[in-house]
Amino acid sequence: MSEVRLSVEPRTEFGKGAARRTRRAGKIPAVLYGHGTDPRHLALPAIEFARVIRENGSNAVLTLDVESSTELALTKTITVHPLKNYIEHVDLLVVKRGEKITVDVPVVITGEAGPGTLVHQDLDTLSVEVEALHIPEQFEVSVEGVEAGTQILASQVTLPRGATLVTDPEAMVAAVNEAPSGAEVEEETAEAAAESEEAE
Repeated sequence: MSEVRLSVEPRTEFGKGAARRTRRAGKIPAVLYGHGTDPRHLALPAIEFARVIRENGSNAVLTLDVESSTELALTKTITVHPLKNYIEHVDLLVVKRGEKITVDVPVVITGEAGPGTLVHQDLDTLSVEVEALHIPEQFEVSVEGVEAGTQILASQVTLPRGATLVTDPEAMVAAVNEAPSGAEVEEETAEAAAESEEAE
């Protein structure tokens, strides 16, 4: 995954009022911590940061230009306003080149399973330990032509060299089941409707 450079500013004001002023100025309040350093309060450029997350995902490694220094960081948590859907706050974690960290990487199912089957994805992400500058964007799991009754476990997902699986190896990523017949779907729908009527 590529590094992305952002110019950020230190924050000297704190509290809700200061955070609101920061957001009104088109910036996002953030805290950078880790590696035994004191937390640093920063203001991220809102539009640029949102574009980075949209295009690269939350595992993008950020090169932060802070005054006369630079820091490598990974996004730890993003707090989004529940109603207005803007980013309220970001926690960033200091990382070092060559350091291994544990991250959750998205799992994407590809391909068409065999005829008459239904694919159920149990895990959306896999947790792996990997070098900070070599975080994969996603893991692709192909179900092309797979028959009903097949289960794909975390241990069967191909990891890049140097990555170690942290998720339970026996955890099920996806299962390929027989698709229900039309009659079975109708029966289940009727049962659900009957239960709903009884509840009312």
